[in-house]
Amino acid sequence: MLDTRRSILLLAVALTALRILAAGAIHLTEDEAYYRLWAQHLQFGYFDHPPMIAWWIRLGRLVAGDTALGVRLLPALASGLNTWLIGDLALRLGAQTRTAFRAALWYNATLTVCLGGMLAIPDAPASLFWTLTLWALARFWNGRRAVWWLAAGVSAGLAVLSKYSGLFLGPGVLLWLLVIPGGSAQLRKPGPWAALVLAALVFSVNVAWNAQHHWLTFDKQFGRVAAHGLTPAYLGEFLGTQILLFTPLMAVYAAMGMRQGWRERAQAGAVQLALPIATSAPFAAYLVIHSLHDRVQGHWPAPLFGALAICAAVAAERSGETRLARLARWLAPALGFGAGAVAFALMALAGPTSLGPLDPTLALRGWPEFAGEVEQIRARTGAAWVGTLSYGVYAQLDDEGRIKTSLLQVNERDRYWLADPHRPDLARAGLIVDISRRANRTDILRCFENVTPVSDLSRAGGVGKNQQYGVFLVSGPRRDIWTEGCPKEVTRGVWR
Repeated sequence: MLDTRRSILLLAVALTALRILAAGAIHLTEDEAYYRLWAQHLQFGYFDHPPMIAWWIRLGRLVAGDTALGVRLLPALASGLNTWLIGDLALRLGAQTRTAFRAALWYNATLTVCLGGMLAIPDAPASLFWTLTLWALARFWNGRRAVWWLAAGVSAGLAVLSKYSGLFLGPGVLLWLLVIPGGSAQLRKPGPWAALVLAALVFSVNVAWNAQHHWLTFDKQFGRVAAHGLTPAYLGEFLGTQILLFTPLMAVYAAMGMRQGWRERAQAGAVQLALPIATSAPFAAYLVIHSLHDRVQGHWPAPLFGALAICAAVAAERSGETRLARLARWLAPALGFGAGAVAFALMALAGPTSLGPLDPTLALRGWPEFAGEVEQIRARTGAAWVGTLSYGVYAQLDDEGRIKTSLLQVNERDRYWLADPHRPDLARAGLIVDISRRANRTDILRCFENVTPVSDLSRAGGVGKNQQYGVFLVSGPRRDIWTEGCPKEVTRGVWR
């Protein structure tokens, strides 16, 4: 057992080292650059999410500086810790040693984790604290020491402070206690309720922040719950996307593992998969329901992938020792790692590839040169500030550090801080730059009296629709741009 845990630890360390190398070599995504801005203004909540990822980025930058590695340092380390926790959790659930190692390995072979495990996005802390909660519950069940209920409560609270999907852990734990032999008896003891109180206390700082900010994040995130008609096509898209991201063979194994784990939940000698299955069920059910009326983003189920990897590994262990079974077990992770290696190689390239508009990494390319061109135009026109119509372009320009004056996003002002010391002088002319399909002169005239097209720019060769930009010189704001911003809705609907 000790050798197995050491092997899992070595796997986690090796994969973490690779992620750290990639983290420093690959340009930030727009979302990561946006969360980097949060880290400059630490709070207990933000427009889009709870605050954990901002705190992590701030800590990473203290260690590795204001660099891509600094932004991604803690998420990369968290993926390594999560790898070890998943392997150790599988052992504590009764899995064989090679099954536990396989669970840790296969978790990293999913495309969501293989490619996204280093990214500084809320899913990184959410996934770690979700797994940590399950690990603490398994520790409690094995030793019946009440302190592990307290650890589970704190971990669950931190999961919610990372992403509101952590709220589904409570119903999941309740379901787990109701379906396992002897579990309901725990509900008559103080442990689960103490854990619930602790989780609520940890989360309360974000609740208090929302109460002081007009329930900003709650309104944005919980507004997704309301159905706006029935669109079953999203369900097929959701299921198909997740099968691809988990990789098809491992998805088949995961389905088999969940089926057999549920059937064997009352058998003392079986691997006790009821914990990962039951705690995943409420969130998975919500995602299915959500997909009946709206799109589910591919990364949303990320916290569930550790549980699914354990189920898949257990099912694979039972698939036999035929040549076909061994081949399938080898191919299952190889497909994910192979696709991940190709993607990382593409992302690390500095210049455009021969793939043209089919290059999936175009969003990462050409930002230093693009920011330099924007600054040249600003200097030539004498603009006193530079504005954008999207948080992504704003964040990337800020990250490059080449604009020698104030930056702002002229719409969606709720994302930002009115007390920012770099407030631009909106009484003077400024530039607005954004993707051409968003930057339309007629729409911008709703916010400024004078709007003059200045230039058309391209990024990363301009081979895709999101690499072509319009630049406008504007003056005479028609409203308080700093406080209210431009209208959220425009006639062509391109600023939503």
